[in-house]
Parts: sequence; C-alpha cells; structure tokens
Amino acid sequence: MAALLLLAGACGGDDTNERENPSTGDAGTAAAVLGPAAAATGEPVRVGLISDGRSPVSDTSIEGRVAEATVKYLNEHRSGIAGRPIRLIACESLADPGKSADCANRMIEENVVAVIAGSLAAPEGVWKPLHDAQVPVIFPVATGSALLGDSDSTFVMTDLIFPYVTLPIQLAKDNRVSKVTMVVVDVPSAVSVSKVLAPPLFEQAGIDFDSVAIPPGTADMTPQMQRLASDDPGIVHIVGPDAFCISALNGLRAVGFTGHVSGISQCISDATRTAVPGDMLDGMAVAASVPVGADNPSTRLYDTVSSSYGSGIDTSRTSGMIMFLAVTGLQAALEGISGEITPATVTTTVRSMPEKDLPGATGLRFRCNGKAYPSTPAVCVRGGLLTILDDEGQPTAYRPIGTSPIED
Repeated sequence: MAALLLLAGACGGDDTNERENPSTGDAGTAAAVLGPAAAATGEPVRVGLISDGRSPVSDTSIEGRVAEATVKYLNEHRSGIAGRPIRLIACESLADPGKSADCANRMIEENVVAVIAGSLAAPEGVWKPLHDAQVPVIFPVATGSALLGDSDSTFVMTDLIFPYVTLPIQLAKDNRVSKVTMVVVDVPSAVSVSKVLAPPLFEQAGIDFDSVAIPPGTADMTPQMQRLASDDPGIVHIVGPDAFCISALNGLRAVGFTGHVSGISQCISDATRTAVPGDMLDGMAVAASVPVGADNPSTRLYDTVSSSYGSGIDTSRTSGMIMFLAVTGLQAALEGISGEITPATVTTTVRSMPEKDLPGATGLRFRCNGKAYPSTPAVCVRGGLLTILDDEGQPTAYRPIGTSPIED
C-alpha cells in the first residue's frame, strides 16, 4: 500500500510512544495514575446512558462497560459531579429507531439531568424527544443537520468533519491525488456523512468525490472492491467499525490494490491486526479522536480505569475510549457547578465553560459555546489526532492537527 506523505511528515521524527501500555496491575502504579481518593457523597446525580449495545448492526456493548467503570472512577477519585456521586441510568437501543425513542422517553421519566449517547445507528431517534424535553445530550460522535445545528442543549465531543472530510482532503492535496472514494458502512448515521455532509466540502476543495455504501455484515467485499479499484478511486477512505474495515481491507488486498488507503480510528483494533496482513496496514493513515494504542497520559488513565473498575474491556477498541472521553468530558465541563442540578443548570454550565483539555484525548481541547464551528454549534472540539500504522498495524505517534483556540 502506498505511503501517505502528509502523515509521514506530520507523525515522523522520534517516536516517543511505546507500543505497549505500562502494566496497570501493580497497585502502586494504579494509585499513581488514578490520583488521590476524593469520594463523592450525598444525593446521587442521575445521568443517562443510551447505547445500541449488541445489535444486528454492530456490537457496542463495550460502551456500557466503559461508562460504568468511568463513573466508579469519577465517584471515587474526582468527587463525582459537584461532590455528589453520579448514578448511571442505562438503556440499550439495539440500533432500532423505535427502541431509541423508547430509551429517550425512559430518560425523561427517570428525571436524569443529562444523557450521554453512544455511537448510535439512529441518533436522531434518541435526540429529538430529549431535545423537545430540554434534556442536554452529550454525543461522543454524531451526525445529522438538526442535531449538529442545535445551539441549545446538544454537545458533540469530537470534530465530525476532521476524520471524514478534512483528513482525506488534506491527504489528497499533499499526495497530488485528484479524487477520494469513501467506502462507508450502510447505516443512516454514516451514509448521511457520505451523501449530505461530504460532497459540498470536497467540491469546495476541488477534489472529486465518490462513495460506496456497503451493508454491515458483508463478509466478502472482493466484488465491490474489484469494481472500485478498476475505476481509479484515488484515495480510498474507509468509514465503519473494525469488522467492516477488515472485509474492505482484505477485499482491496485480494484485488491487488496498491494505492493510498486511509480510515477512521474505529477501523483499527486487535481484531483488525489479526485478520488483515501487515503489508495492507503498513502506511495506512488513520484519523483519530482518541490515542488508542500508544503510551500517553490519556491511554494510561483509560487503561488503569478499565482494569481497576471494569471487566472485559478491550482497551484496543476505539469505541470504548471514546465513551471514556464523553463521560469524563461531561464531568470536566460541570466542574464548578453548584446549587440545584437540573437539565437547565447543566446546559447553562456546559455552554458557559471555559476552554479545557479534553480528557481522554491528549493534545485536544474543548469548549461548548457553539463557536468551534458556527455552522454546527453543537460541536465542542476543533481538530483531531493523526497517526500512521506500522507494519504490525500499530499506531506510531499521534499528533493533534487542525486545532486552534475556540474564542468567546
């Protein structure tokens, strides 16, 4: 696979990130990473969690396990919210629009002060009932014009444009390639990016754009990749979970594709590294929201929280660490809140917070005042993390790219 010049330059030089994270089994090491005890007390603050869980589309059950472990850590070491323990109220939506709406209505009935949403296949089914009830919603990742355009009570903790559009456009320019083809999992949230968000931005950048939507669960993508490779695809940018990317990458390898390949971080996990030969992963550019697979303060903390408070958490999976980012991000945004804690006071506090380091994403910062991208005021983050995979499919150094202060 052709090496990508942008990331070779952006992430080159001395790689100070180790391939293996330090062991968190030693009690002294874990205590040093977690920090001093600062237990929350008093009446719990009810926070909702809606995740698809294990569904016909994908398995995101790791999100629930990570959220529970993170809440335990925050309650024991970060004094919860306003000194009070966080009580997580969880509901699985199973990638079904009807169940998504049911989960949202349950959160309203449970009187939660905010809802953290996972990487949902039908995010608007969750969002609209909560928005109508003025319950703030924190999305780690989200799409949809109504959701992203909300300046009232919706907060998105990653830069949507960066992994799906900004990265492949920059790669095309730096490698003097005139076209990008997006291979995208055929679920509403992903297809909305390829059909609605991406085309005008690629046109504005002067880069030809095409997309190929393939149903989730397609085990052999060789026929689709054969058609794609024969049509001068330019840079192939893969958007989907690891199982989807395994099929796409192996399909590209089977047809002998040697051009530029990039993808989103959800593509890469230990399962990908096992199922895809290293020569196909070597040099692949990956856009990330969290620095999975490298030794830095964020992964050290995430790994320690997962091993100390969780069970069965595969820390190589990006979806787990993104949920960690969302839960710790909400807690960080609410530092300093006092008095009665309600959906209204949570919304006001998050909207008025100063710019802060984004927990779980070393090098990125967030501020939810609607000015990261004025056209999508729900977004709280500008920029993302870039890396190149080595011949074992492991990330090298992560570098924050496209960041700048979010002004008043």
